[in-house]
Amino acid sequence: MSNETFSLPSASRRGFLGSAAALAAGAACPLGAPALAKAPLSRTQPGYFYRFMLGTAEVTVVSDGPLPLGDPGASFLGVPKETVYGMLDASFLPKDNVVLEQNIPIVNFGDRLVMFDTGMGFSKAFGPTTGRLQKSLDEAGIKPSDIDDIVCSHAHIDHIGGICTADGKALFPNARIHISQIDFDFWTDESKLGSPLKAFIEHARANLLPVRDRIVFFKDQQEFLPGIQAIAAPGHTAGHHIFKVASGPSSFAFLGDLTHHAVLLTENPRLEFAYDSDPKQAVQSRVRLLTRLAEERTPVMSYHFAWPGFGNLAKAGDGFRYLPAPMQMLPG
Repeated sequence: MSNETFSLPSASRRGFLGSAAALAAGAACPLGAPALAKAPLSRTQPGYFYRFMLGTAEVTVVSDGPLPLGDPGASFLGVPKETVYGMLDASFLPKDNVVLEQNIPIVNFGDRLVMFDTGMGFSKAFGPTTGRLQKSLDEAGIKPSDIDDIVCSHAHIDHIGGICTADGKALFPNARIHISQIDFDFWTDESKLGSPLKAFIEHARANLLPVRDRIVFFKDQQEFLPGIQAIAAPGHTAGHHIFKVASGPSSFAFLGDLTHHAVLLTENPRLEFAYDSDPKQAVQSRVRLLTRLAEERTPVMSYHFAWPGFGNLAKAGDGFRYLPAPMQMLPG
C-alpha cells in the first residue's frame, strides 16, 4: 500500500462531511421525528407591566388581560361589515375576532399612588383571559393596599369590575374611588335590573355599593386630585370622562373609552360602537376631543389599544393616526 496520503477533492470532501453529519443526526433523531433544540420551549411571558417616566412621576401600566369581542362587524357599526373587515385586513389584523386590551396606568406621584380603572374583576362575561389585574400588580411589585386613589372613567363592567371581590370585599382597602355621579347613579340603579343592561347593573352594584362610603364624585374640568383633571366625554356612557394627567411640564390624556380601537374608531372616528349608550353623542365627543389632543400634541394612554397603549395622535384626513410611543427601558 502506498504511503501517499489519501484526500478527496474539496467539493467531494464537503459532500462527504455533510453526509456524515446527516447520518449522525439520523442516528440520534429517528426518521420523521422533529429536530429539537437543546433549550426547551419556555411557553411563558415576562410580567404584564411596563414603566415609564412622566416628569418626576413614574407610570406603571398593568393589564387586566385581553378582552375578545368576537365578530368586529357586530360591534363596529355605521358602515357595511365588509368595510370594517377591510380596515382590519389592511392593518394586518384578524377579521374574525377583534381583541381589545385593558391597559391600567398607575401613577406614582411620590406622595400618592393613583390607578385608572380596574378591569373586569370576577366577571367572565368576555371570556377567561380577563380578570388579571391582581396578578399583574404582583408582577409589578405593587401592593393593592398601597393604592391611594382609583379613578374610574365610567361604570362599565370592564372598568369598575376589579374594585371588589364577588362577596363584596374591597380589593384596595385604602383607596378612595373617584367617578362621575351621573354614571354612579345610572349604573347602580336597582330599577334597571330587569332591563337588557342587567349584567352591567349587577356588576356595577357589586363593585361600587360595598365601597360607597369611599366614593368621591368629580365634575367636568375639575382638578379633583393634584395633577389630575376630569374632562367630560359623554356618549359611551352619560358620565364618561377622560383625564389629563400631569407631572411638571409633562402630561398625557387617559382616554378611557373615548376610542376603543386604534384603527376602527380612530382612523374612522365616525364609526359607531355597539356598547355606546348614545352612539351619536359618542361620535361627537370622540371627534372633538381627538382633534384637540392631536392639535395640542398631547400624548395619550388608551385603555383598549394594543399593549401598552401609550402613544400620540396625528390628524389624517377625516380621522386620526395612532402612533405608538417607543418603549422606554428603564435601567433596572
